[in-house]
Amino acid sequence: MKLRKLDQSEHGSTRPLWEEVFPDDTKAFLDYYYYIKTRDNEIYVVEEDDQVCSMLQLNPYQIVIEGREFLSAYIIAVATREKYRGRGYMGALLRTSLENMYKKKIPFTFLMPAAEAIYTPYDFRFVYEQNIGVAGPEGHRGADRDPFLTECTFSDAALWEAEEISGFVRDHFTSEWQVYAVRDTAYYQTMIMEQQSEKGGLRLIRFEGSLKGIYAYAAEEELEIREPLYLPEYESAFYRSVTELCGDRAKTAVRIYACPEQSSVEKKPVIMARIVCLEEFLKALTVPSGMKVDCSFAVIDPLIRQNSRVWRVTSGTDETELHVRETEDSEGVLPVAALTELLFGRVTADELAGQDEVIMTAGLARELDKITKLANVFLNEVV
Repeated sequence: MKLRKLDQSEHGSTRPLWEEVFPDDTKAFLDYYYYIKTRDNEIYVVEEDDQVCSMLQLNPYQIVIEGREFLSAYIIAVATREKYRGRGYMGALLRTSLENMYKKKIPFTFLMPAAEAIYTPYDFRFVYEQNIGVAGPEGHRGADRDPFLTECTFSDAALWEAEEISGFVRDHFTSEWQVYAVRDTAYYQTMIMEQQSEKGGLRLIRFEGSLKGIYAYAAEEELEIREPLYLPEYESAFYRSVTELCGDRAKTAVRIYACPEQSSVEKKPVIMARIVCLEEFLKALTVPSGMKVDCSFAVIDPLIRQNSRVWRVTSGTDETELHVRETEDSEGVLPVAALTELLFGRVTADELAGQDEVIMTAGLARELDKITKLANVFLNEVV
């Protein structure tokens, strides 16, 4: 077995493995992916018998955590040829890539799992649930009473409109999110090309020429609507736009992924994350103004040994940032997966106290509860 990170010039050699393991992905999508995404990503492989038999790809993203930007990586295309499965290649690829991400001081990495059970043993935990809604064949009730509707126009975005789209999202939506991928011009140019590779696009909703809403769509086997972001008064315009886009498909309901919460009919856990560089992650967190934090705890991380330390976390008077350093005296013990769930707001400190391998004093629980949790996550990245 030979495990290594490929040179960028070698990235195309992994395409046959992708085509074998993920046969549902179209040639058009893979042409886009291997032309655009593999220009700056990292690909780790295991080679046997003079061929790539297992791989893991890391797609770089700039991530905002509480208003500050950090480098992160989206894990994708974790795949092994059938005859080589069961040999521990995936675990070896994950450990190696995590070690290299730690060296870059990446706070956390994330992925969309094929199955939760695959990644739980490696201390990944769900941190984001996606709202899913439905657009019925009749459109949306009240759409015919929308006073703006007759003046709204709908069109697919061109690459040159990406800067305007980025400004629209920044001005109206990003302040609502604690954790999200940076939505700059390049991000939306890539999104447009990605959606086009899936026979879709990025749809624009305009009123008197001014941008009022956007959403992505794919139209391969069936129409899918993704991540609608529109001003509240243009909700009916959004649904009318979807109805028009459906055309002959209007007889069946269309699923809308990452829709506004008030429009959702279900929630689905979609993104798992793992803390990589714990010190950087803790420094990215905040506390409410006027609240002081002072606590210490030991962390157990079986994969990234540098995280397995006793950490002291403090904040000063009238400070919102956290200060992090190593110490010797500990008020408790937290496995890194449990800490992930706590800091992303999935559980409370009191709920953690009852978990296996967790040791926590009442004082430590009180101090940890003061830290602002990253409960408002918006990560809908697909590749």
